[in-house]
Amino acid sequence: MVTPYKSEESKKEQVATMFNNIAHKYDFLNHFFSMGIDIIWRKKAVKLLCKDQPQIILDLATGTGDFAFEALSLNPAKIIGMDISEGMLAKGREKVAKRMLQEKIELKYGDSEHLPLEDNSVDAITIGFGVRNFENLEKGLGDMLRVLKPGGKAIILEFSKPKSFPVKQIYYIYFHYIMPILGKLVSKDSAAYTYLPESVQAFPEGDEFLNILTKVGYTEHFAKRVSGGIATIYSGTK
Repeated sequence: MVTPYKSEESKKEQVATMFNNIAHKYDFLNHFFSMGIDIIWRKKAVKLLCKDQPQIILDLATGTGDFAFEALSLNPAKIIGMDISEGMLAKGREKVAKRMLQEKIELKYGDSEHLPLEDNSVDAITIGFGVRNFENLEKGLGDMLRVLKPGGKAIILEFSKPKSFPVKQIYYIYFHYIMPILGKLVSKDSAAYTYLPESVQAFPEGDEFLNILTKVGYTEHFAKRVSGGIATIYSGTK
């Protein structure tokens, strides 16, 4: 199992620590490293829910709330953002308060494997760059399925590995050499941006991930690669 630090803590505990450590620079680094393309990816992901018009949306691994803010374009009644990093949630709540969106967006602590929600209680789930951080992938996906209403969709945005030249070669150098050095300099956490490429490398992407969705119980699922395969948007229905 790939973990951020070489410690005896569980992966879940290490991931929470890592995001607490980099929360103060997360938004800047996130948009800087992706050159803003991550914003386009979220817009594409949210559009997959337009026809469903979900009223209650759960945004898992919400971090500082970027996916939750993007989901406002669907005009839902409520968006619940959950994360295991209190540091990230604190930054997210500052952004929610600054935009005076407290009535629409609620950010709170939540563990993907033990979601504090009733069965069949949300219309849709979004999660951006979070499932590869799950300690138990199938258990996390299963609890997501539990809280989804019948017919509800889970939209999962995750990094993947480009296959074609020259994107594959450029991506590898950037992800494995440039990003870790810059990430360490800015965030002061030497492990966070080394863990990122390692966790992406280990993640079961494409058909392999779709097979896991099938095993857990999702139906009508598909994968849509974006930006030459740098990331993939997955959709699964309950």
